[in-house]
Amino acid sequence: MMAKQIDKKWELRLYVAGKTPKSVTALTNLKKYCEEHLKGEYRIEVIDLLEKPQLAEGDQILAIPTLVRKVPEPIRKIIGDLSNEEKVLVGLNIRPA
Repeated sequence: MMAKQIDKKWELRLYVAGKTPKSVTALTNLKKYCEEHLKGEYRIEVIDLLEKPQLAEGDQILAIPTLVRKVPEPIRKIIGDLSNEEKVLVGLNIRPA
């Protein structure tokens, strides 16, 4: 009998519009921060609004790229290429302000 595993997962959703330099930078930065601070604890879903524009409405996406933290709640959003690590970590509440 296996013990029930408690997953403390972070679910992150990155909204982009095609493979623009800004979108690529945002994803690269996000992966780097997650590997450094949330190793094995996160899942990144990339949503390309050129392919699925209808998905922007659900998370009320107004700018691209936008990162949305779905889990843990509350939902948080960060707009831009995520190049400011401190801002991203505080914004996602990985690091206290």
